[in-house]
Amino acid sequence: MKNTILLVLLSLMLSVSCTAQIKKQDAKQTNVSTTMEEPKKEVVKEVVIETTLGTITLVLFNETPQHRDNFIKLANEHFYDGVLFHRVIQNFMIQTGDPDSKTAAKGQRLGMGGPGYTIPAEISPNLTHKRGSVAAARMGDNVNPQRESSGSQFYIVDNPNGTPHLDGQYTVFGKVIKGLDVVDMIAAQKKDPADRPLEDIKIISMKVVTKE
Repeated sequence: MKNTILLVLLSLMLSVSCTAQIKKQDAKQTNVSTTMEEPKKEVVKEVVIETTLGTITLVLFNETPQHRDNFIKLANEHFYDGVLFHRVIQNFMIQTGDPDSKTAAKGQRLGMGGPGYTIPAEISPNLTHKRGSVAAARMGDNVNPQRESSGSQFYIVDNPNGTPHLDGQYTVFGKVIKGLDVVDMIAAQKKDPADRPLEDIKIISMKVVTKE
C-alpha cells in the first residue's frame, strides 16, 4: 500500500514538473514572437493632377524622399493650383511648376519662379528618363554645380524613346502611370518661340493618394 501511494505521488510530481516546463517554453515562444518586428509595408504616394486637357496620375518614388515629400507638401498646400504648363516640346517634354505663371500675361517669358528654395540632388543611376518619367527642373551647372533641383518646377518626358542624354543630370522622382495621352496632347500644342503654348494649359488641382 505504501509503495502504491509513493508511486502516485511521484507520478503527480512528474506531471506538475512537465506542465511547468511546457508553460516556460510557451512563454519563451510568446516573448520571441512579440519582440519580432513585422516588416514595414512600403507606402506608395500617387498624385492625381487635373489639367484643362485631362487627368495625369503620377507615382512618386520612395528612393527620392526629399523630392517626394516636397512635392506632396506643395500639392497639399494647393501651390500648383492654377499653374501653367509654360514650356512644351513635342517628343521631348512638358514643363510646369512656375508660380509666376498663375498671373502671367500672354506671351510673358516664364520659368524662373519657385517657392524660394532648392532641393538637394537625389540623382540615381537606377532612375532614368523614360517616357512618362517625372523629373525636377534646375538651374544650369555654371551657376548650380551641385545640381540642386528647383523647389517646384518639374517636367514630364514625352519622347517614346525617353531622353537618356538627361540621365545623371537631373533628379527623376516619379513617373506617369495614367494619362500619357494627356501628356502627348499638351506637348503637341501650338506654341510661341519660347515654347509656351499659345492657349494657356493649367493645372486645376492636385490630389495626393496613399496606397500600401
